[in-house]
Amino acid sequence: MKNLKIATAQFENKSGDKNYNLSVIEKLSQKASIEGCDVISFHECSITGYTFARSLSREQMLDLAELIPSGESILKLTEIAKKNDIVILAGLFEKDENNNLFKAQVCVDKNGLVAKYRKLHPFINPYLTAGDRYCIFEIEGWKCGILICYDNNIIENVRATKLLGADIIFMPHVTMCTPSTRPGAGFVAPQLWENRETDPTSLRLEFDGMKGRDWLMKWLPARAYDNAIYAIFSNPIGMDDDQLKNGCSMIIDPFGDILAECRTFDDSFATAVLTPEKCIQAGGNRYIKARRPELYRDIIGQNHQSEQNVVWLNSDKKSIN
Repeated sequence: MKNLKIATAQFENKSGDKNYNLSVIEKLSQKASIEGCDVISFHECSITGYTFARSLSREQMLDLAELIPSGESILKLTEIAKKNDIVILAGLFEKDENNNLFKAQVCVDKNGLVAKYRKLHPFINPYLTAGDRYCIFEIEGWKCGILICYDNNIIENVRATKLLGADIIFMPHVTMCTPSTRPGAGFVAPQLWENRETDPTSLRLEFDGMKGRDWLMKWLPARAYDNAIYAIFSNPIGMDDDQLKNGCSMIIDPFGDILAECRTFDDSFATAVLTPEKCIQAGGNRYIKARRPELYRDIIGQNHQSEQNVVWLNSDKKSIN
């Protein structure tokens, strides 16, 4: 298995404007390819936009969503991947032949669709259907998985994806900078984004504090460390509908160390070279081998009524970050 150079991107998407969002994906994919990247990963619903969907009717969602793999956006991603000889991961709303709606992330290469994953815990729109399976696929001999945003907060999902063989888990998000019951959480004022060139310090303090990056650092490195995986975290920067997001897309290695991170306010990406040796050397590899599932198989597998907090991220409601 060869070393793999991956880019994780951030950009300010436009709500419902697939052509614009795909043009940014094309621009960043081309640049990443020139820099020698094998793969570039984009955030949740990077093709369609995300937060604005909280107010869409079922009919509007069906108009926005696409069939996979025959939809226009997948064909465009394939064209971009072929032109630049790069693997692309990006997100959109999906509909199936029965008009069921899903939150999907796809992996596309020069030959077309490589993998499709449906979010297990969707909540931005009440008409979305939850996915019902994990997703394992290969890129250049590396076993990979995808978990979208809230899926990563349920620790069993990450462990299950690892146990199915993944050494890389792509983690596309639209997260941070929203209210929550956790201390220090809250929105970041859009005015700070508007003034980012004249007052970058105030914006960076908000983005890096408990409203943003400091919260992420409480749990994201642990997912990589405990499971001896590379975590490829992607998140938008700037305004997503009426909410400000702080980017900080990053690549974390199996030791829980940040290898690369987007630290500007621009549409950009950060790159890192993934080496297979770390997946064996990291402590999580030993911990997985030391497990005693006979002790907790019946505990973890017992009947359970899932209670997901359903929140459409309106400004007068609490988020579930």
